[in-house]
Amino acid sequence: MIDLSVNEAGLAKAVQRAKEKNIVVPTLAQMVDPKKIPAKVVQGLAGVGLWDVNPLNLFRINWHNAPVEKGGGFGGVNFIELPSALTGVEARIIALVGKWFPTGAHKVGAAFGCLAPRLVTGQFDPTSQKAVWPSTGNYCRGGAYDSALLGCESIAILPEGMSKERFEWLSKVAGEVIKTPGTESNVKEIFDKCWELRRSGQSLMIFNQFEELGNYLWHHEVTGRAMAEVLERELGPKGRLAGLAVTTGSAGTIAAGDYLKKHFPGSKIAASEAAQCPTLLANGFGEHRIEGIGDKHVPWIHNVKNTDLVVAIDDEASVSALRLFNEPAGKKHLASRGLEPALIDRLSLLGISGAANLLSAIKLAKWYELGHESVVMTVLTDSVEMYRSRLSELNAERGAFTEIDAAIAHERHILGVGTDLMEELSYPARKRVHSLKYYTWVEQQGRTYAEIQEQWHDDDYWTNIPKVAPQLDELIVEFNARTGLG
Repeated sequence: MIDLSVNEAGLAKAVQRAKEKNIVVPTLAQMVDPKKIPAKVVQGLAGVGLWDVNPLNLFRINWHNAPVEKGGGFGGVNFIELPSALTGVEARIIALVGKWFPTGAHKVGAAFGCLAPRLVTGQFDPTSQKAVWPSTGNYCRGGAYDSALLGCESIAILPEGMSKERFEWLSKVAGEVIKTPGTESNVKEIFDKCWELRRSGQSLMIFNQFEELGNYLWHHEVTGRAMAEVLERELGPKGRLAGLAVTTGSAGTIAAGDYLKKHFPGSKIAASEAAQCPTLLANGFGEHRIEGIGDKHVPWIHNVKNTDLVVAIDDEASVSALRLFNEPAGKKHLASRGLEPALIDRLSLLGISGAANLLSAIKLAKWYELGHESVVMTVLTDSVEMYRSRLSELNAERGAFTEIDAAIAHERHILGVGTDLMEELSYPARKRVHSLKYYTWVEQQGRTYAEIQEQWHDDDYWTNIPKVAPQLDELIVEFNARTGLG
């Protein structure tokens, strides 16, 4: 579980570093409800850019940031509703928007969720230990950002095949960037590098998003509550939440579904992956182009027992959607289908994994034949800003994106997406997926047989994690008091 035992010696050093760097750590409660953020912080943010390496931006690790690049305050949750003219389904598809987090992706929240418990307990000493952030893209950017705020050395690990935008930004912020072989499918190579670093004798701490329950906690408490806030506003008297559909990635975001199920009984959770690497669906493996979602394993923090469907998405569909939403011919086609110009402009909020999430939501809606009063929630992790180079590469490889290409992309890959490559999980099917954790986590990564059994058989295992939130917030308040800045 999440260890909140205090190391006094390490805590004293962490407090001193925070004091030196003028760092006030936000609580989860403040991330859920920015009205609880101190007025002096809000005033200070008026002159701070969203991506600035400024300690005040820790308070922007939430879903309520004003959608501006500099000086924004806080408002409602950032979301976009994708209309039937685009999706081809009656159900309302609503997506939280990750672009307006520092670093342009909500993964900075997952990084905070992993770092905060270790920092405010003194388990991590930023004055002597390097922070290691293994990732397939956005998470290591969030971790490097948090590390830069603390003034501690960081090591970002990600596959060499990720978009160049990620590497360009990391080169300016991370202390060290390690490129591992392969692309988003090659997670084991990232884990292997972590073991190599552990054996190197360096003083470091590895914040592995795929197994750190702080990642689960952050999304359950912050993302889940943000979704509930949107639903309370949008559902109306007859509306209902049908479910949450997201690519699994590190399985942090899907924890929001656990929160939603408690408050919207009957809602479903769909976990999606690339059809080219159908690990959950068919115990399979392969390579694909949906950047950042990771696969060939089941993350330790995935509550498989609470997952209702697995869905596979063709990576070509995600790539084609990226072009459709951002190339001039694609925008012209969407306008001809009746989409409003303001909405077309907002489709740049979808990155490649965001497109995969949209397609997953459409498949869920078609599977259950949902009507217009049903809502499917999803998440846009990042935006096209992480993939401009991919658009240029595609144009060089395939030629300019034409209006015919746009019509094909929309009809085939969005309106034409079907209910193939899906499975509604029975109890034995859930257990099959959970059992896949054994080969990664017990055989390779040092977890025990008793732990993997506990995840499946202990009814309190997953429900006990959110109960840690108030205690963590108390430790954060105490930490800020000790710095004299809170």
